[in-house]
Amino acid sequence: MTVDDSGSGTDAQGAGEDPLALRLEQLILGAERRYTPFQAARSAGVTMELATRFWRAMGFADVGQAKALTEADVLALRRLAGLVEAGLLSEAMAVQVARSTGQTTARLAEWQIDSFLEGLTEPPEPGMTRTEVTYPIVELLLPELEEFLVYVWRRQLAASAGRVVQGADDEEMVDRRLAVAFADLVGFTRLTRRMEEEELGELVEAFETTAADLVAARGGRLIKTLGDEVLYAADDAGVAAEIALRLVETMANDETMPELRVGMAFGTVTTRMGDVFGTTVNLASRLTSIAPRDAVLVDTAFAEELIRTGDAPASEAAAAEALATAEKEGEEPPAYRFALQPMWQRPVRGLGVVEPWLLTRRNVAPSA
Repeated sequence: MTVDDSGSGTDAQGAGEDPLALRLEQLILGAERRYTPFQAARSAGVTMELATRFWRAMGFADVGQAKALTEADVLALRRLAGLVEAGLLSEAMAVQVARSTGQTTARLAEWQIDSFLEGLTEPPEPGMTRTEVTYPIVELLLPELEEFLVYVWRRQLAASAGRVVQGADDEEMVDRRLAVAFADLVGFTRLTRRMEEEELGELVEAFETTAADLVAARGGRLIKTLGDEVLYAADDAGVAAEIALRLVETMANDETMPELRVGMAFGTVTTRMGDVFGTTVNLASRLTSIAPRDAVLVDTAFAEELIRTGDAPASEAAAAEALATAEKEGEEPPAYRFALQPMWQRPVRGLGVVEPWLLTRRNVAPSA
């Protein structure tokens, strides 16, 4: 959309557009192109300025005054504007809703077209083009994928809402105390110079898949993947620690994967549109950059949280004392899962001097 309220324009379905692309668009959108941006805004009862803000926030390019929009576009504008008019969302929040939804689904759509559909549309007979089999494949998959998308979204929304309502107070809805971790493949830049693109892509996909599965299975949340690095968070430091060690162990046991290093910090984190920000996140990133190969470094706050929750002793001397006390009083000894070793203090760019702690397992063999 562009801010042009002339109401005139040309039909975008003119010469030069691929007929199959137009058929696929109509199939996926479920409607024909009928409106110019000005006509769509007028039908939705919103200004061109607001319609343009929504359109761009969703990640779509300006289309001038071409007749490129459908009834679904009008309905989407009307719904967003209705939420604002009803006072359920501010205008700024409605734009954020559009942006976060657009950014998330854009990546999903790109992956499905580039990987999923491409793999399914190999021509079944010699002489057939991929485009000739794409339409029926999409026609069959679309309703199933749509229902699955809504199901996963509802599941994720329920999980996120549950975490919020369990917070200690309203401030935790935005600024929460979380464990944040970066896991980084060592020597990835060198690998990019030695490996073929397809082989490198398979390695990255294997790493991201392994990380995503481990994070989800252990109760963490994958925030984002950055090729050779993943960022995840957890409400509980012990959960984050278990994920980190399992990631290192899994990578170390796979001869095809590079070594891994992990940096973690615990503290107040600002959450916005599914991402995390703040000093705690920056510290976790810096710790990752100085972590040894196949090792996990945590900050002092993270170490103190593990000690507070009984997941790690303050020292081996403290562990021995706790064991002796438990035996003397006939109680169960502490079941420490992790060990913490203080490292040399060192300056970290932008954050001053920090004291990293090396996190390891404590006399416990990793379970399957």
